[in-house]
Amino acid sequence: MNIQKVKLGSQGLIVPDIGLGCMGMTGFGDADMYGKTNEQEAIATIHRSLELGGNFLDTADLYGPFKNEQLIAKAIAGSRDQYVIATKFGWEIDEHDQVTWKINGRKDYVKKSVERSLKNLKTDYIDLYYMHRLDKNTPIEETVHAMSELVQEGKVKYIGLSEVSSETVKRAHAVHPVSAVQSEYSLFERTVEEKGVLQTLHELGIGFVAYSPLGRGFLSGQIRSIDDLPENDFRRAMPRFQDQYFHKNIELVKTMEDLASGRGITSSQLALAWIISKGIIPIPGTKRRTYLEQNMEAAQIHLSDDDLSRLESIVPPGTDTGAPYDEFSMGLLDY
Repeated sequence: MNIQKVKLGSQGLIVPDIGLGCMGMTGFGDADMYGKTNEQEAIATIHRSLELGGNFLDTADLYGPFKNEQLIAKAIAGSRDQYVIATKFGWEIDEHDQVTWKINGRKDYVKKSVERSLKNLKTDYIDLYYMHRLDKNTPIEETVHAMSELVQEGKVKYIGLSEVSSETVKRAHAVHPVSAVQSEYSLFERTVEEKGVLQTLHELGIGFVAYSPLGRGFLSGQIRSIDDLPENDFRRAMPRFQDQYFHKNIELVKTMEDLASGRGITSSQLALAWIISKGIIPIPGTKRRTYLEQNMEAAQIHLSDDDLSRLESIVPPGTDTGAPYDEFSMGLLDY
């Protein structure tokens, strides 16, 4: 498998053209993010990714909290320099390791967060450090200035933002060059396109990383009924998976599957190849080697102009597939 290495932004960061989202490899509190977890298989998945040329791992202090970073530390032990590690801060986690469900972008919290992540990852530097959500009570300039100091100190190589508007990106980039913005993006979720964020990133030479590129699993074709989701799966609370949208979304996926089967590929591979064709880095999440290998094969698929136009006609921009989050979480996005 020949995974291409590409520039992410214009500050020098090089990554494979498909990454690995690690969130689902650990649970969150008493809940599982995407069904049952298996640490041994998760670590094997990370190692298999590296064997295939995929060394870009995405995590966050929120996931667990901390369990995900700690899992990655185990997986990369002895080979840290072979991986590009991205993690995030911003969701406030108190002294008792409890998430307060507030966003904190103050300078002192940025400094505290990075030391915690370095410890949990068992590393002395983070390749790409994202602000997970915008703290609407703290000027973005303060947050980014603190992140800039981490770069100067050698604790962070490159900085990023997540789920932010064009205006926030411009203000942040004026303080310190931003290498990447990460937001949800898939055939089912194109807000960053519709709001002009992708255009702003292109103009400023900032890379874009797409999380949930398979629509939280919908575009994989593995979900045919809400009962296909484990009882404590967090997706059950998302509007996209509620009755008013669920059946309509299934029909869209079935039409995509027809197009994919005509090419001899899966609907997942079609959805990922569509994102890669736009020069965007998808980070599909999986905790199993089987799905990892299928996902990485998507980077080898070339879609013709006809393929792309047919796909766009199935799910054109503006298609309402349901909000990606509940009302509280939607209120934390910067759009």
